[in-house]
Amino acid sequence: MEWYAALGLLLGSIMLLMAAGMPVALAFLAANIIGAWIFMGGEAGITQLLNNGFGSLTSFALVPIPLFLLMGELFFFTGLGSRMFNAIDKLLGRLPGRLSYVTVIGGTGFSTLSGSSMGSTALLGALMVPEMNARGYKKHMSIGPILGTGGLAIIIPPSALAVLLATLARIDVGALLIAGVIPGLILAGLYIATIWLQVRIDPDAAPAYDVPSMGLAEKLRLILRDVVPMLSVMVITVAGMIGGIFTPSEAAAFGALGVLILAVAYRCLSWENLLKSIDGALRVTLMAYLIVFGSATFSQLLAFSGASSGLIDWATGFDLSPLAMLLVMFAVLLLLGMFMEQISIMLLTVPIFFPLAQGLGFDPIWFALVMLLALEISFTTPPFGLLLFVMKGVAPAGTSMRDIYTSAFPFIGCSMFLVFLLIVFPGLALWLPSL
Repeated sequence: MEWYAALGLLLGSIMLLMAAGMPVALAFLAANIIGAWIFMGGEAGITQLLNNGFGSLTSFALVPIPLFLLMGELFFFTGLGSRMFNAIDKLLGRLPGRLSYVTVIGGTGFSTLSGSSMGSTALLGALMVPEMNARGYKKHMSIGPILGTGGLAIIIPPSALAVLLATLARIDVGALLIAGVIPGLILAGLYIATIWLQVRIDPDAAPAYDVPSMGLAEKLRLILRDVVPMLSVMVITVAGMIGGIFTPSEAAAFGALGVLILAVAYRCLSWENLLKSIDGALRVTLMAYLIVFGSATFSQLLAFSGASSGLIDWATGFDLSPLAMLLVMFAVLLLLGMFMEQISIMLLTVPIFFPLAQGLGFDPIWFALVMLLALEISFTTPPFGLLLFVMKGVAPAGTSMRDIYTSAFPFIGCSMFLVFLLIVFPGLALWLPSL
């Protein structure tokens, strides 16, 4: 069978099963079984494929996923996130657009600790949008920063999605996590600059209002009590990985333990929120492990059938520069993001894009970060970006999808500009991992 026929059979089976309503992981597993029967010699091929798939689940690189997820769930359910937001809100005082800045600054910290874009967006939407509406903020000033900041969880460590991508692509998990630090902070800075520009253009978009003044001693007390302890968990985790003190798995364990200790210290840990945190982390972990199983077997089938090598030879046969091929792959990711969720996109594209990227001479860590940014942008790409619907679910009554779409565009532009910076200055992503 020609490589394009094999590729069409495998991808077509997956698409057909997903269109029929089968869950993504099960659709991949069913298509893989069909492919193994055809390409690997029937029952014996299926047995071999399943054995290889189970072997992929024993990878030590998967350990950070449940621990990072537990860390974020604890931070959310114990109320530590709300404490940090309230402290930052008071510290900014009577700044025009203050609540939008609070969203970006506090949201960056929460995204860092949670590693969950959907969790960040849900928390920020429920916590900040009603307050900003009550203060007379226009919708683009309340919704836009939340949509942008929610996506930061994908690239700022600890990121469960980054761990999953590194595992699927078989690259260094720690290097990819560390590579997201500088680009993530730059992106947060671009968001702040966007808010400042929007307020300068239209001061009525975020009216200032009187807030109680605070003395220096009270500000220091707030910083030391409600901000520094939360952020210190992130700083120590990332610094430990950069310094070689922690492996990614040890860093994830330290982060989860650190949030647990903080919850005990602040007396906000109960059996109820502990069980909710464990349940939430367990559900996503099981889904992630099914995805790794499906992706590992899918990659093997692509290689065994000749589809991978045929596609790479075909793609590199065009008279296109590596940059043009990168833009084509980036556009494919954005297009898929309009209709599919991010993990499904990773399952479809990682086995194809990473061998192609290596053939074009791209650094795998750098390419993985660009891919994460494409996934982050696709989170808020109309019409079906996942975070758009999360925001719709937590936004006050009367918020239309049109309001959400228009609010997202300036922050999508910031992410696109960051991609441009990474292409021009790849050292922004590669400098920290090189240490």
